[in-house]
Amino acid sequence: MEQRLSLVTLGVRDLARARAFYEALGWKSGAAPEDDVVFFQAGCMIVALWGRAQLAEDTALQDSGGWGGITLAYNARSPEEVDAVLVEAEEAGGTIPRAGAATFWGGYSGVFVDPDGHAWEVAHNPHWTIEDDGAVKLG
Repeated sequence: MEQRLSLVTLGVRDLARARAFYEALGWKSGAAPEDDVVFFQAGCMIVALWGRAQLAEDTALQDSGGWGGITLAYNARSPEEVDAVLVEAEEAGGTIPRAGAATFWGGYSGVFVDPDGHAWEVAHNPHWTIEDDGAVKLG
């Protein structure tokens, strides 16, 4: 198996609300309003929104309804961009459990949570480079 991630699917309780949240962040989808899944091109991968019940059934798992032990991440080019993204997420209807602040590892990060409880860390790592296409390069 190649070392890559192609798609992340977020199980959502209300597809229209979830789509509106991500579109309010500026994300674009070609999905029609009546589609039962929404795909967003996110750099070199795809983020999908799909009903939680359908996702649980498809993956043959029982949905406990709680946090799944996963945090998504958006790497920013500067601490100022971290703060701007957090404001944008809050204005779109997300919550901010951790405001932007200096980290123990020498960077700067904060966290927003989308309306379905998916946590996103927004971080600036001064040791990583973000390419023009959004690709993140280590070291």
